[in-house]
Amino acid sequence: MTFTGIPTAALDFYEDLEIDNTKAFWSAHKHIYDESVKAPLEALAAALEPEFGAPKFFRPYRDVRFAKDKTPYKTHQGVWFGESSRYLHVAAAGLYIAGGYWDTSSAQVERLRRAVADDVAGAELERAIGAVRKAGLTLGGHQLTRVPTGYAKDHPRSELLRYKSLAAHKEFGCPAWLSTKRARTEIAKGLRAVTPLVSWLDIHLGRD
Repeated sequence: MTFTGIPTAALDFYEDLEIDNTKAFWSAHKHIYDESVKAPLEALAAALEPEFGAPKFFRPYRDVRFAKDKTPYKTHQGVWFGESSRYLHVAAAGLYIAGGYWDTSSAQVERLRRAVADDVAGAELERAIGAVRKAGLTLGGHQLTRVPTGYAKDHPRSELLRYKSLAAHKEFGCPAWLSTKRARTEIAKGLRAVTPLVSWLDIHLGRD
C-alpha cells in the first residue's frame, strides 16, 4: 500500500474511543481502526524504514492485569523504530514524534552522568540539545528531584545531571498536511531533527 496520508478519521476514531473505551465500541468500529489507523501507519512505516530501521507496531490492547485503569484499549497507535531510537504515534490530539533513550539501564544512567559532567562531552550535549530545540522539539526524560550523589550541586549542567533518560519530542497536532502524502516528508523531517541528541546518546551511553 502506498502512503497517502493519515486520515482525519484516525483522530476521530481515538476521540470516540476515549469516550467509549469498551469492547462493544471496538468491535463495532474496528474496521475504522483497520482502514484509517493501521493501514496508513503501516504504509508510512514501510516508507520510513529505509532511513529509520524496521518498525515495531505496538498492540492496541492494554495490559490491565496489574493496572488500576481497566479500560481495554490504548488511546493511541504507536510505532517504534528501535534501530534509530525513534517513535511516533497517532491519537485524538494528532501526531506525536520523539527520539532518544527512554528505558535506560543503571549502567547507562551512570555513563550518562559521567558524560554530562565531562567538560567536552557535556558541552557537546548542550549543543545537541540546542539544535533539537531550535528545530521545535522539547527535551524530556525521567528526572531526579536533585543532583545525584557524587556530583557537585552547583555544577554548570546540574539540571542535565538529574536526568536518568533523555529524549526529545514534538506535538504536531493535526496540520493540514497530515491527511496528504506530504505527511511522509514532514514526519521524516521531524524524526531527523532528533539526530543530534540520538547521536550523542549512541556515542556516550551505548546500547546495553
